[in-house]
Amino acid sequence: MQDSTGQDFTGKVAITTGTSGIGKGAAFRLARGGAKVVALGLDAAANAVMREEAAAENLAVTVQQADVTDEAAVATAVRTAVDEFGGLDILVNSAAIHPYGDATETDFAGFMRCMAVNVGGIFLLAHHAVPEMRRRGGGSIVNVSSAQGHANQKRVSAYATSKGAIHTLTRTLAVDFAKDKIRVNSVSPGSVRTPILELAARTFDGPDADIEAVFARFGAGHPLGRIGEVAEVAELIAFLASDKSSFCTGGDYAVDGGLGAALGVA
Repeated sequence: MQDSTGQDFTGKVAITTGTSGIGKGAAFRLARGGAKVVALGLDAAANAVMREEAAAENLAVTVQQADVTDEAAVATAVRTAVDEFGGLDILVNSAAIHPYGDATETDFAGFMRCMAVNVGGIFLLAHHAVPEMRRRGGGSIVNVSSAQGHANQKRVSAYATSKGAIHTLTRTLAVDFAKDKIRVNSVSPGSVRTPILELAARTFDGPDADIEAVFARFGAGHPLGRIGEVAEVAELIAFLASDKSSFCTGGDYAVDGGLGAALGVA
């Protein structure tokens, strides 16, 4: 997906959200391709690790503390990208939380917080980013959804609802801003080696679980027989963010090891 020089994003400016897991992987992939990236994260520890890793690779990644549900913080982040780097071309929305519980176990405040982060954050970033993309003559937005937006496990009421909503919001944004040459797509990963997947392992198998053994069990449910890696998702995000996907908008793209193609009957 890179050109012959490996610099497929030279001259591009990106904002990414989430500073661990897929969000970090996407930011680093874009920066390795030549983009200047402003990465937004709420977790101070994750932000610090990302800064150190970006500096070690000499990547053009600015890590900014921000809650994607805070409109003032979002507006400031967009302004930072524009003021420091001259514009905005790419937005990757990956920030998410993953509460567990059915509709009786999940309180309304928890449900709404999940929706605010996972869906509202995408809306706020689009609200402030789209005008800047218009000034650049177009752009690309990639939203990270989930296989859980299509089919569900038990006790994921809030999370799965938010991921399904991302598919609808993606289509809405794509239709509304196609005239501005702004493309909007989503990716739906299956089980991927991230902090959220580790949370799942400890939720279902206990705090002292053998994480690699649990990941192997999770992976066995995918036709490819393993869980995914962050770099594999980041590469698809990079393709959708790039000009190589210039006729793709309003779509959702599975990166799930065949999970959505298989019946669950053994």
